[in-house]
Amino acid sequence: MATSTTTYVIFPWLDKYSVGIPQIDAQHQGLVRLINDLHAAMSAGQGKQSVGKILDELVRYTEQHFSYEENMMRTRRYSKLTGHQAEHKRLTGQVVELREKYKNGGLALTVEVMQFLKNWLANHIMGHDQQYAAELKTR
Repeated sequence: MATSTTTYVIFPWLDKYSVGIPQIDAQHQGLVRLINDLHAAMSAGQGKQSVGKILDELVRYTEQHFSYEENMMRTRRYSKLTGHQAEHKRLTGQVVELREKYKNGGLALTVEVMQFLKNWLANHIMGHDQQYAAELKTR
């Protein structure tokens, strides 16, 4: 018997999330996909190990994406790089803390946690990332 996949996606990709830089948009879509994978695993009642692996991947991918983004901003001399790096550090800390709390049994993945992750990424893209993209496009 085939297992059904969830048709409900907690974080659909919308055109408004595009920053107009193909590599960054692709990476953002990867982060969105991981949040949706995490939601699907939680909804399907997959074990702690499966969910933990997705959280590990989310942390790893977030760190790689932020590093790529910061290198691009540094190369292109983004005027607010220092503030953006501080925001990245804060966001990375939040997702690492979430993963550690989950792995230590101090956090259950709930719809509220999934909404936090969705808002965490959407707000960053719509605020900070759209801001640097606008500046870099003028050059």
